[in-house]
Amino acid sequence: MSPPQPLSRGLVLEAAIRVADRGGVEAITMRRVAQELGVEAMSLYHHVTNKDAILDGVVDMVFAAIKLPGVAYDDWRDAIRARASSARSVLSQHSWALGLMDSRRNPGPATLRHHDAVLGVLREAGFTLAMAAHAVSLIDSYVGGFVLQEANLPMTTRDDVEDVAGDILEHLPADELPYLREMIVDHALRPGYDHRSEFGYGLDLILDALEARRR
Repeated sequence: MSPPQPLSRGLVLEAAIRVADRGGVEAITMRRVAQELGVEAMSLYHHVTNKDAILDGVVDMVFAAIKLPGVAYDDWRDAIRARASSARSVLSQHSWALGLMDSRRNPGPATLRHHDAVLGVLREAGFTLAMAAHAVSLIDSYVGGFVLQEANLPMTTRDDVEDVAGDILEHLPADELPYLREMIVDHALRPGYDHRSEFGYGLDLILDALEARRR
């Protein structure tokens, strides 16, 4: 049996993320993080000064997990699309982080590097400073909103969609709400429909609109 791994700041933050994944950000306390690691709470203070330091740290780790938009793309939209898709994937696993990412006052190095890279793609593509600010706000609001919506939907699989849609249809008045019935029957319940694909469609609309404004 291998000896226990020495405690470190990284291990503390990883434990805090696991705690939040199970119970939300409100579950992050020094005591619970210590329990996750199988140590006494006082031992954490050798690596993090307090709970705020943990919250700052987990936000930075979430940003670090999101793919940076690189310069390898010929079209700025491809770079931002890849970054937005990565952000959606990471935040879908850690949706509790949405309320933290813009509220912390001590951003870490990964957070700062991430924001600089996004702005760099936009500025190098010819966006004015004001337009770059508009673009970041719009894209991040869309990604965050979509992740939050997905996290609260009462369905994750095709069977879930059919169950929820069936329950709604069962209680719809026969001759009322025809457009809602049409949307459910002729769109949501059609073979191959996946509500998750709406993310890419909406993102492309935003990027195309920003491209038109950029020009």
